[in-house]
Amino acid sequence: MRRVLLFLLSALLTVPGLVVAGILPQVDETAPDFSIEDVNGKSISLSSFHGKYVVLEWVNFDCPFVRKHYGSGNMQRLQKQYTEKGVVWLSICSSAPGKQGYFEIPELKERIKKEGAAPTAYLLDYDGKIGKMYDAKTTPHMFIINPEGMLVYAGGIDDIASTNKDDLGKATNYVSTNLDALLAGKSNPVKGSRPYGCSVKYK
Repeated sequence: MRRVLLFLLSALLTVPGLVVAGILPQVDETAPDFSIEDVNGKSISLSSFHGKYVVLEWVNFDCPFVRKHYGSGNMQRLQKQYTEKGVVWLSICSSAPGKQGYFEIPELKERIKKEGAAPTAYLLDYDGKIGKMYDAKTTPHMFIINPEGMLVYAGGIDDIASTNKDDLGKATNYVSTNLDALLAGKSNPVKGSRPYGCSVKYK
């Protein structure tokens, strides 16, 4: 029986794109490292930011939930506010070619400029490798990694799952709440929450 179970597990692990429970990153554990190109063709590695707080933001500019935060300027304000404090902000697009949120490089550069987006880098995860590594489910889906490389937050950007810009003023923003505490030398008050938004458009 043991041999059968081991065989089945081995077979499952070889299925392309399959995520097996128990091997996904967990809060208060080491965040998986990655290396990938950004929109400018530069190779970006998570490990190169050791010693800094890092925010991972899954993005799809055409998702209505993302539009709530970019159309209002909320996401850009967060990006600028915290990168000015030394936080690294990585926007990650896992939309596959032909799906919502995917753009060819020239169009993407124009879109980033039009949106006024201000991340440290915009990463091109078109094969979905990093998204599945982190089990990113929605756009937006937010993660915070501490200077020691530990994942300290995973979840939604705030606590009101809507596309209505008017809800921003009433919402508790988990990213700013956690970063403000961490940058002040305190423990972050919220470790995780349920992400909301459009599904990530994996291939």
